[in-house]
Amino acid sequence: MASSSLHFFFLALLLPLTLTTATRDTCATAAPDGSDDLSIIPVNARCSPFAANPTSTSVMDTVLHMASADSHRLAYLSSLVADKPNRTSVPVASANQLLHTGNYVVRARLGTPPQLMFMVLDTSNDAVWLPCSGCSGCSTAATAAYFNPNSSSTYSTVSCSAAQCTQARGLTCPSSSPSPPSSVCSFNQSYGGGSSFSASLVQDTLTLASDVISNFSFGCINSASGNSLPPQGLMGLGRGPTSLISQTTSLYSGVFSYCLPSFRSFYFSGSLKLGPMGQPRSIRYTPLLRSAHRPSLYYVNLTGVSVGPTQVPVDPTYLTFDSSSGAGTIIDSGTVITRFVQPVYEAIRDEFRSQVKGPFSTLGAFDTCFAADSDNLAPKVTLHMTSLDLKLPVENTLIHSSAGTLACLSMAGIPLNANAVLNVIANLQQQNLRILFDVANSRLGIATEACN
Repeated sequence: MASSSLHFFFLALLLPLTLTTATRDTCATAAPDGSDDLSIIPVNARCSPFAANPTSTSVMDTVLHMASADSHRLAYLSSLVADKPNRTSVPVASANQLLHTGNYVVRARLGTPPQLMFMVLDTSNDAVWLPCSGCSGCSTAATAAYFNPNSSSTYSTVSCSAAQCTQARGLTCPSSSPSPPSSVCSFNQSYGGGSSFSASLVQDTLTLASDVISNFSFGCINSASGNSLPPQGLMGLGRGPTSLISQTTSLYSGVFSYCLPSFRSFYFSGSLKLGPMGQPRSIRYTPLLRSAHRPSLYYVNLTGVSVGPTQVPVDPTYLTFDSSSGAGTIIDSGTVITRFVQPVYEAIRDEFRSQVKGPFSTLGAFDTCFAADSDNLAPKVTLHMTSLDLKLPVENTLIHSSAGTLACLSMAGIPLNANAVLNVIANLQQQNLRILFDVANSRLGIATEACN
């Protein structure tokens, strides 16, 4: 009896914990362990309001669809040209192309009381902006993503006399000179396909997990014509003065990291960690380089690529970083599959094919697809960077068909109509890795982590 009673006592202690775990909201903003990180959600996952019938689409089809927009993304990246070497320039005109490749969204809260927003995570953009309620011509796909200024007691507009009004290209004031002190800083820009949008530069309280950031500046989209703006907001994590990282330097010291979940992870999310606290202790670093030509981008020094045990012979001029021209290699959260300039990609592809049993076929952006029963022969691809060799797991190198009968090398060459000097390490190759950006110390860290 005593043994039975003791067993019941321990069962009673465990039962509430079991119920708590089962009823926890897995789509909550804060991490389950209470740390100050934010969930990163694949745009087609369960916790995303932008997924349309996500379970009916295979991972292969999802990736093929997203990768088809990479050419727009690459054109956007090539457009990031600064007017002056020491000034970041944000080409608002490219934002529509950018948001069509918003593969991951992060939850944030704006205003008082806080309003839940879903915003695209973007390391190659300095802007933070989102559609506001009453926006004419904005997408109606997810009206919950709109910010309502009238419901916030801490909302204010940014006047033309404020410093923020001169920090990014496209922000303007009324043409009358001098501008009235009450004039609102705004922009009215065109973007691809003959469309345009107008917005105001505003401020409000931003809440990220448990952190409250007062007077945070962002763009409030008021109207759009032509193709509707995508419903997601934009969370720019670039190096420019209007980005999230630059506006929160005193709080986060220019340090952030993310762990991107696999596109297969319909029920799971990764995390965004802000600030030096809580970052992995065991992590390898490579220097971050900065281009005067494209200062928003995060460059790394890619010195070579290996396929299996073989280092691919490539002309080093295709990998060499050039600050003045913007040539080199960047790491980017918004491009889907890693892209190399054509001679580099062809050398990688040819070596990969020599180590894998063919025949090979083409599917969408992928030109090296083969029978999946040859998977055990597929070599790992290693990206060699200064002081860091990143050996990609097989799941970061291959994409499989839903039936499991086909596998494709998940890399490609730069399209001929895009910038031909910029290699891009994309999000498919970053999945299930902790990628740490230490802007203050100009270094990038990478550690293995199960983001799912």
